[in-house]
Amino acid sequence: MAEVIGVRFKEVGKIYFFDPDGQALKKGENVIVETARGIECGEVALDNHEVDDSKIIKPLKMMIRKATEEDVKKMRENRAKEESAFGICLEKIAKHGLDMKLVDVEYTFDNSKILFFYTAPSRVDFRELVKDLASVFRARIELRQIGVRDESKMLGGLGICGRPFCCSVFLSDFQPVSIKKAKEQGLSLNAGKISGACGRLMCCLKYEQESYDHLLKHTPKVGAIVETEAGRGEVIENNLLTGMLKIRLARRPEAAPVVVHRKQVKLIKDAQIKIEKEELEALREIEDN
Repeated sequence: MAEVIGVRFKEVGKIYFFDPDGQALKKGENVIVETARGIECGEVALDNHEVDDSKIIKPLKMMIRKATEEDVKKMRENRAKEESAFGICLEKIAKHGLDMKLVDVEYTFDNSKILFFYTAPSRVDFRELVKDLASVFRARIELRQIGVRDESKMLGGLGICGRPFCCSVFLSDFQPVSIKKAKEQGLSLNAGKISGACGRLMCCLKYEQESYDHLLKHTPKVGAIVETEAGRGEVIENNLLTGMLKIRLARRPEAAPVVVHRKQVKLIKDAQIKIEKEELEALREIEDN
């Protein structure tokens, strides 16, 4: 076990562990630490606590010190510089006629490096652009291509649910989302309804899946054979959240289906959730593997 603090460098960024150097720190305090990118000023997201050694990427780096008012002021100044650098980089991209979209700019705390994040449909030869930017800023320049999900996280916005993007509010890490999850959750396999603003499958399909996995264990699937008070039949529709089932009775197949709760039936033979090849091919582009 080791005592650590959790530090993040973006509002909803990944949390990294550091040795607190014997100091007691509270959530929300700013600290100066050394990272792979150099010296950075981050915010304590998790105060002092112990974690198992297996969860630590060794060697565990020690916090340098608590941030001073001067450090916080410098961090704010860097944010202002980033806005200016963004505009300059846009001009340079246009000058070189590059097929790329600038998304964000970050200064390292000590101003030794400037990172430009962009998206592009294909590989971009930005060597001349880097030379131009280096001559303007007199700092090490790094251009980093990101995915469309990262772009949405950085820019933020509103999802089809009317709420801010989950990725820009509380999801610190992205996890792969598959078409299978949408099918298991009983959603219509319509790209416009199950994809986010980024054009990929909605992140909520992933973190809601655990609840659906539980419900699927207790709810007969479409195609399952069940026994009801009115007789044996086949499930033609189910609602995982309410537990209501529509059942076509074997002895009266042309009659209106009976509607009962899953607790009122006995499962004889369950069915499998299948994705047709045509469905999979049609939605392949929005699946993030």
